[in-house]
Amino acid sequence: MSPLHTQSPSHDTPGSNVAAGIAAEANAEQNRVSDPHSGDAGSAQTKAKAPREGLNPLAKFAVGSVVPVALLALWWLVTESLEIFSPIQLPPPMDVYEAGVGLFESGLLAEHMSISLQRVLLGFAIGAGAGLALGSLLGLSKIADHLLHPTVGAFRAVPSLAWVPLLLLWVGIGEDSKVLLIAIGAFFPVFTSVHSALRHVDPQLVEAGRAFGFHGIRLLGTVQLLSLIHI
Repeated sequence: MSPLHTQSPSHDTPGSNVAAGIAAEANAEQNRVSDPHSGDAGSAQTKAKAPREGLNPLAKFAVGSVVPVALLALWWLVTESLEIFSPIQLPPPMDVYEAGVGLFESGLLAEHMSISLQRVLLGFAIGAGAGLALGSLLGLSKIADHLLHPTVGAFRAVPSLAWVPLLLLWVGIGEDSKVLLIAIGAFFPVFTSVHSALRHVDPQLVEAGRAFGFHGIRLLGTVQLLSLIHI
């Protein structure tokens, strides 16, 4: 028969555990005595990380009004008091105010504002719609992206003001050129956002949409475009 192996008794007796605990507490107390500021380090760090309370809304309004009021005072100073600029170069503030009141009372201000708003809305609708369509095409089709993206990127590098003489030659001076200029300005930001965002749509989300029977335009409008909000 093989000899029985007896388990050696453990040296971690209750008395040794108590002694180790007392020694640890003594060492910690000695460290606190030698460095009295160490205990306040944690609380000081916590206070440093605490968020600072912001200004109340009235104080924010007062601070934000300093620069506009200073500019208005400077405007009045160089036109009314010192007369550095003539009324033709820079009209005084009161003349501008009186002209605005006159346009408002005559109804011309509302008429001009409505025409400008119509141009902006129409131009943005055209540009955003074209940017959404082309950005979706290039974002979903690698072939279209390779074919058209370099050309679109070249046109995007053209400044907006550079289109003005071309639009005047091609379209003429009128509402069409103004609307087209706004449409060009709205096209490229929408195109860039949609094109880059569609490249980062979760493929599992697209597969889940296809599993539910969404394909083509329905998949784009129901799943892919809506997922861009969360990117």
